[in-house]
Amino acid sequence: MNVWIAIAATAVGCYLVKLLGLLVPAGALERPLVKRLAALLPVALLAALTAQQTFGTGHQVLLDARAAGLAAAAVALVLRAPFLVIVGAAVLVTAGVRALGG
Repeated sequence: MNVWIAIAATAVGCYLVKLLGLLVPAGALERPLVKRLAALLPVALLAALTAQQTFGTGHQVLLDARAAGLAAAAVALVLRAPFLVIVGAAVLVTAGVRALGG
C-alpha cells in the first residue's frame, strides 16, 4: 500500500509543479536574464550528468576508458568535427582503451 501512496503523491506533485509553471506571468519569462538562464540550464545539467556517469562509481572517482573516450570527443569538438565524427571518435577510443586492458 505504501507504493501506491508514493505513486499518488508523485502524481499530485508533478501536477502541482506543472500548474505552478502555467501560473508564472508571461512578463517574468520575457526578461533577458530568465531567457539566458533557460538557454544555459540544459547544457549545465547535461554536463553534470556526463561527468557523473563518466567519472563516478558510487562514492569514488574513477578514471577508465570512458574518460579517454570523453577526452577524444572533446578534442574532436574543439576541432569542429561533425557530430557523428565526435561520437565515432569517442566510441573508437573507448573501445581501443578497453581492448588494450584499460
